[in-house]
Amino acid sequence: MGEFVYVELNKYVEKMEFENLTPGLDISGIKLTHTDINRPALQLTGFYDHFDSERVQVIGNVEFAYLKSLTSIERWDCFETLCASSIPCIVFARNLRPDEEMIQRAAQNNCPVFLSSMFTSDLIAESVRWLKVQMAPMISIHGVLVDVYGQGVLIMGESGIGKSEAALELIRRGHRLVSDDVVEIRKVSDETLVGSAPEITRHFIELRGIGIVDVKTLFGVECVKDTQAIDLAIQLEDWDKDKNYDRLGLEEHYVEFLGNKIVCHNIPIRPGRNLAIIVESAAVNYRQKKMGYDAARELYNRVQANMAKNLGGGK
Repeated sequence: MGEFVYVELNKYVEKMEFENLTPGLDISGIKLTHTDINRPALQLTGFYDHFDSERVQVIGNVEFAYLKSLTSIERWDCFETLCASSIPCIVFARNLRPDEEMIQRAAQNNCPVFLSSMFTSDLIAESVRWLKVQMAPMISIHGVLVDVYGQGVLIMGESGIGKSEAALELIRRGHRLVSDDVVEIRKVSDETLVGSAPEITRHFIELRGIGIVDVKTLFGVECVKDTQAIDLAIQLEDWDKDKNYDRLGLEEHYVEFLGNKIVCHNIPIRPGRNLAIIVESAAVNYRQKKMGYDAARELYNRVQANMAKNLGGGK
């Protein structure tokens, strides 16, 4: 994928709220480079062929029961072999706390051990979901991302055309800001792009002539959102009287990010146009299309039916 992508282990531990059973180990330099999680059942029995040591290792009820079935010496040696296999860490799910000897063997092999209260399946699912987002291919673009009626709307256009002002009006109308000025877009799957704000500018909007506005403080936490799947793009542009603009919307136009296509509307801007209402209408219309109703197609069918009726009457 080009640039080497990783997540720092301490960030993962903080996100998942693990209890650190080996606090004496320095985990600041450990990097997670794989989004999948492994349950080392086969490895505990001694089978290490095709073992992917880059993955986080999660021990659930089955693995824990197997370890408990061994003698103390067998259990410690088995666990030490796993810890010595260059894995990033081991997480015990369901509050299944290992004995002190196992923790000491892990510490001697510089293998961090953590404890989670989550069920094993929930822990794995949440870990994979979060790691996929964090390690997804990412680009940064100039624009504004807002959540309008549950649809992620990416507003693009030249500087000063009114993107931030439109976003502010949408916030006042009860919608939520995700990012202003710079939007970080991550490809989490072949169908889904997720947008977020750089940490330094999160929840802020820049309004020319006024300055920086803290949306979270000014309008409340219900008016901001950290991430949002991008469903629709709107390209704002100066009105050109000589240009033919789409007035029916029978054909979809797209913009592409990281190989994924997003429906895109080109909206001409001129004095007196209410951008917030236009964006709201575009979001609702897109949602209607996803639910199976296309207003432009409905009008086209009515016109065709009326023409056919008139032609039939003429005969």
